[in-house]
Amino acid sequence: MGAHDAALVLWLDADPQTFCVEERCASFRFCRYAPYFLTVHSIVRFARSQGILCQGRGSAANSAVCFVLGITSIDPGRNDLLFERFVSEERHEPPDIDVDFEHERREEVIQWIYRTYGRDRAALTATVIRYRAKGALRDVGKAMGLPEDLITALSALIWAWSEDGVTDAQLRELNLNPADRRLRLVLDLAAQLMGAPRHLSQHPGGFVLTQDRLDDLVPIEPAAMADRQIIEWDKNDIDALKFMKVDILALGMLTCMAKGLALIAEHKDASYDLATIPAEDPRTYAMIRRADTLGTFQIESRAQMAMLPRLKPRTYYDLVVQVAIVRPGPIQGDMVHPYLRRRAGLEVVDYPKPELEAVLGKTLGVPLFQEQAMRVAIECAGFTPGEADMLRKSMATFKFTGGVSAFRDKLIEGMVARGYEHEFAERTFKQLEGFGSYGFPESHAASFALIAYASSWLKCWHPDAFCPALLNSQPMGFYAPAQIVHDALDHGVEVRPVCVNASRWDCTLEPTGDETRFAVRLGLRMVKGLANAHAAAIVTARADTPFASVEDLWQRAEVPVASLTRIAEADGFHPAFGLARREATWAIKGLPETELPLFAAAARRDGRGHETIEPAIALRRMAAGREVVEDYSHVGLSLRRHPVAFLREDFSRRRIVSCAEAMSLRDRRWYEVAGLVLVRQRPGSAKGVMFITLEDETGIANLVVWPKVFEAHRRIILGAGMIAVRGRVQREGEVVHHVAHTITDLSAALSSVGERNAAFPLPHGRGDEFHHGSPTPDPRDTPKGLRTRDMYVRDLHLDTIKVKTRDFR
Repeated sequence: MGAHDAALVLWLDADPQTFCVEERCASFRFCRYAPYFLTVHSIVRFARSQGILCQGRGSAANSAVCFVLGITSIDPGRNDLLFERFVSEERHEPPDIDVDFEHERREEVIQWIYRTYGRDRAALTATVIRYRAKGALRDVGKAMGLPEDLITALSALIWAWSEDGVTDAQLRELNLNPADRRLRLVLDLAAQLMGAPRHLSQHPGGFVLTQDRLDDLVPIEPAAMADRQIIEWDKNDIDALKFMKVDILALGMLTCMAKGLALIAEHKDASYDLATIPAEDPRTYAMIRRADTLGTFQIESRAQMAMLPRLKPRTYYDLVVQVAIVRPGPIQGDMVHPYLRRRAGLEVVDYPKPELEAVLGKTLGVPLFQEQAMRVAIECAGFTPGEADMLRKSMATFKFTGGVSAFRDKLIEGMVARGYEHEFAERTFKQLEGFGSYGFPESHAASFALIAYASSWLKCWHPDAFCPALLNSQPMGFYAPAQIVHDALDHGVEVRPVCVNASRWDCTLEPTGDETRFAVRLGLRMVKGLANAHAAAIVTARADTPFASVEDLWQRAEVPVASLTRIAEADGFHPAFGLARREATWAIKGLPETELPLFAAAARRDGRGHETIEPAIALRRMAAGREVVEDYSHVGLSLRRHPVAFLREDFSRRRIVSCAEAMSLRDRRWYEVAGLVLVRQRPGSAKGVMFITLEDETGIANLVVWPKVFEAHRRIILGAGMIAVRGRVQREGEVVHHVAHTITDLSAALSSVGERNAAFPLPHGRGDEFHHGSPTPDPRDTPKGLRTRDMYVRDLHLDTIKVKTRDFR
């Protein structure tokens, strides 16, 4: 079906949008992009035919053709999105369409592309991985023969994406001599290596498709992943050569939504998809305004949760703004506070001209989106749509190229010629310039807001289905499974432990006394180190006949003893047989590695199992704290007491308050709070300020750590699993932060919970940037002037050492 035919199907009543489609189709014929759209349409159509959730996003949502072809879910006519943000004839380059697929099923789409277009015409693009401080230090340290424990200690002082090395003061803290010749050489070489290409990797999803053989143009090589292949060129090379590229991206929340909606259909006899989820639900928005959004899409981060009670979303477009406003662009352009003041009625909204109100009316006179910057240039300064798009692109690179200056004069002169005051025109340009480098497209925010709302609705109305859907979709999101389960318990969901007689591989739902609520049964996937194949063998052997004992399970499932031991360590035999960890491990120790064939044949002939008779032994029970430690070690969470609860009596004597008490204190009150370190973030727009989230048995506390405090307590902040913080409350309405002044390492106290001299096995979610890094390197941390194909080395010291590197210019 072509775009025009699709438009006729959708708008039989001759909606004005149809004429827009005619206009866009004419533009695409002019630019010869029709095959590109139909190619993306065929990929999306295949995914939907296989029941794979997918959604186009980014600037493609500005295109009516993408909407009528089903590539995107955003109607650009109803949402007043700017087509030229997507493609313009002046730009003379192909459009860029990003499509998100369920991250667990994206490989099916990738392999279909290979089968359909051929491996000689389809390949993933490459990306150049470059050295940063931590990686450079580790590689140089190994090459120079430093001990592994010393390399680990040094690299632990460096933030994940930092460009800063290790200072002399930090070396002295480790009792190292900064003047040591070999150590100094390692640090100097690591500094020189930063920015140099390390290796080629595959792009997250950028596919190059060609009509003729691709290997006639560029070598194609096998990727590290099975059945994938990549070319040696990166995204910038492809853009320069104007090759057709389709971004086949993975989105964990789409997997979560698919699994959550499937659980609802299976257990609650209610069928939903992303299009039929009830829109504008007041109860869902009430939950969002409370910042009760842990696990949801896009609005679960620390910064988003702090903004939600202030912005108070009540409609879908409020969510679009919410997704976009907590971004470097609006923050650096000083747009967040004016918007919030105007939304709260504390500041008058002033529009010098009616056309400016038409452009910025939806955002109360504050430009928050790239499309608005372009519309201001078009409506208020007389730019053509193509020129406005070039302005947007020049703003995105003005720090590196300085190319925005020519547009500055044109914008200001154009606004003055149309009756705007020169001062207002200057202020408008500075505002656009401030956020242009990191501005967020409205189309992108609109696509993300749809999924943000859908995930919030699922959590609000079906928290019992939302929890296992999240757990079964890991790794994804901001928080570790321990926090996801803790949040589900707070919402009244019963969570049951891993059980060899009840658990499947995935977490599932089980009936309760309440017909409207189900209990979550943790799946065997939660047992660390247990292979999927061995879990499947257990589930298949169990069928409808529960196992009677450990030995019965071993004989019927025929899985290795090592796998049974992992289940015992995860306490998976206790719900089924009443065997505690030590008792289950003792029973497993009595099993032979393999059963002798003669006895096995006799047992099968007589219809009985071979029972090993063991003398009854009373094993010492684990202490309650040790049970919790073992839970975290082997499952990643505990359904018993929170680890901090074991230390509460000691904390009370030291006048350390709980997180719940700290969150309820009045403004500017001094206090001391302690908890597990869940998340550490240091956004580029925060000018070195770090944000830390602590958790105890009562809830969470949000800390603000200023740069001086961070440097004074660097080793503790980056290395401790549990800390105590003395600080002052900073309260603004419903938003509460705790400004840290002194920080104490409580890792030793946390280790004492299990009565053993070892670190507590605290899991860290993907939101903790120190352990996992941010999803992608923050562009603000990129050395000034660095482009993807440039090689950046601060000082080669060519008189000292010669470094031969590949130049990807």
